[in-house]
Amino acid sequence: MTAKLMHQTKMMILLSLNAVAILIVGVMIFSAINLNGGIEFKVVAERSDIVGDSLDELGLVDPVTDEFTPVVNVGGNSVTLPGASGGSSSGSSGGGYVSTGSSTMSSGGVSSAAVANGQLWNEDAIVIYQTADFDICVGGGLTGLGDMYWQSSNPAVISGFYNAARTWLGYSSESCRYPAIVGTGTTVVTAGTYDGRRYDKLTVTVIAPPVEQWKRDVLNLVNRERAKNGLSALAWGTTCEGAANTRAREIMTSYSHTRPDGSSWATTCPIPETGGKSGENLNAGNAAVSPETVVASWMNSPEHRKNILDPDFKYVSVGFVFDPNSAYKTYWSQYFTTY
Repeated sequence: MTAKLMHQTKMMILLSLNAVAILIVGVMIFSAINLNGGIEFKVVAERSDIVGDSLDELGLVDPVTDEFTPVVNVGGNSVTLPGASGGSSSGSSGGGYVSTGSSTMSSGGVSSAAVANGQLWNEDAIVIYQTADFDICVGGGLTGLGDMYWQSSNPAVISGFYNAARTWLGYSSESCRYPAIVGTGTTVVTAGTYDGRRYDKLTVTVIAPPVEQWKRDVLNLVNRERAKNGLSALAWGTTCEGAANTRAREIMTSYSHTRPDGSSWATTCPIPETGGKSGENLNAGNAAVSPETVVASWMNSPEHRKNILDPDFKYVSVGFVFDPNSAYKTYWSQYFTTY
């Protein structure tokens, strides 16, 4: 019994000594914290320069034409003159285009002049359209910068950047980033290399696209292409203007030459009984973010190019819809006619 009590007493003494030691260590740590102004815990922020790893691109649908030869009276009998009906041919996806703006500008809307050491842009500010009409690129032809961070001060305007460029529009992922534009307004883009060699800021103002002006710009660009090929200019088609606008809206839900109700595209502006010919080109998505890119995309598709350079056509109507909340945001239609 006595031995057991002695054993318990020793255990209590050891436990007491351990508690005293823990208390002393705690007091020492507390004193050290107070003497050094406290311990600061830093949290490393998650990278915000990447929005997504891939970009969805909507390819071109095959162009179509429709032709109707009128019923004429021959010797008292109604006879339909022979003529070819419209059809579809295989088309290719849209090609790339880099908008140069002016002789002093390079892709991405920044100056091609040499950039000062340690910087990324010569500009302090640029303006871009809400359609993301070009990627934002570093200036002066800078290359070989390696991995970079791209950040936006106002995520309600530019929420971030894709870690790639739209190469099919002619941009290089080595020096450009595709901005994820979610609204209009102003934001400050901060970019730099992780090794600290270059760092810069750029004020970016995002504005809504001028819908009606862009439609006319497409007409001008089409006529420029026709002039290169010795063809007469097309006039603005007032007869099928409403049809072109309707088709641009319809392809938001049915990206096809078949209308959402199952009828043919040609029912939006039927060929008159006196005869005629019509054709339609469609485009939507990242390769159609401006008049320049959409026309270049069509011209890089041999079948769509045929409609643009068809010598029979006299008029073209252009439809354009921009909806930032829709799947592909930009939607274009061209309605070619002889009437």
